[in-house]
Amino acid sequence: MQALTISDHGGLDRVEFRTDVPVPDVTRGGDVRIRVRAAALNHLDLFVVNGLPGVTIAPPWILGADASGVIDAVGSDVAGLSIGDAVVVNPGLSDRTCEYCLDGDQPLCPRYRILGEHTPGTMADYLVVPAVNVRAIPSTVSPEHAAAFTLTTLTAWRMVVSRARVQPGDNVLIWGIGGGVALAALQICKQIGARVWAVSSSDDKLRRAGDMGADELLNRNTADVAAVIRQRTGKRGVDVVIDNVGAATWNQSLRALGRRGRLVTCGATSGPVVETDLRRLFWNQWTIFGSTMGNDAEFDAVVNELRAGRLLPVVDSVFPIRDGRAAFERLQSGRQFGKVVVRVS
Repeated sequence: MQALTISDHGGLDRVEFRTDVPVPDVTRGGDVRIRVRAAALNHLDLFVVNGLPGVTIAPPWILGADASGVIDAVGSDVAGLSIGDAVVVNPGLSDRTCEYCLDGDQPLCPRYRILGEHTPGTMADYLVVPAVNVRAIPSTVSPEHAAAFTLTTLTAWRMVVSRARVQPGDNVLIWGIGGGVALAALQICKQIGARVWAVSSSDDKLRRAGDMGADELLNRNTADVAAVIRQRTGKRGVDVVIDNVGAATWNQSLRALGRRGRLVTCGATSGPVVETDLRRLFWNQWTIFGSTMGNDAEFDAVVNELRAGRLLPVVDSVFPIRDGRAAFERLQSGRQFGKVVVRVS
């Protein structure tokens, strides 16, 4: 089968389109095989290409975490899914037996794995995954939008709804508008009725975020984000910060955060090590949340939104799988607004 792979870590020159990768079989009763129609890129995929501490690969390693497609084989124990169903995939795999899984919080599983990072990924003609990680969707949803949906929307839902518990009227600061998680968070916040402060280094991305409903638009290259927020809110600050940038934005995030504020983070694309003045933390009674992916209930919640025609992701561009390296280059450039998608079949 055709697949987008790497055989070792390094730069994007390692990304290779191949046509000789074996087709996976359904060998366990609880698995399904999906004929992949489209797969979407995440920053995680760039990290996998570069190499991640503690993560080893076996060449040819199939890239990708997100996918949409059609089921073409089911295991003997599968119920509720049938051959021919259009589906999306939750990329987070858990053992389903640990205390956290049994408590319904699969992302905390000590053996949690993500497709494309810890196990071969989605950018191939066929993908075998546990049926519990798959949900049927209307065939009217385009494969590209379906592929772009799950990881970022699931991550944003957990951050906004489950962790930060954003309420109508909350002021929410979202960094890096234009990225998949940030745009999904914007959509979810506006659906809730929050007031969104969108930040980017691109005026064009800010304009497009405004078209999507962002209330305040701040270019981090030309404005002191925290100072502007303090000034415009009468020194009150925001109620919630959604941050997946890390070191480069951390201090600004805390300066912008008001009393009883909640900061939730899911990433560290600019670096993982930050400094926090504990005096400000306890004096302002802030709450700082970490957040990763989403559990089964949150997966069901976001897929129900997709079935209802809500929270459709923004697709920046679509590349055929043969030009997969160009898709990675587009993501690495930082110029994208929304998701970069690879059309597989």
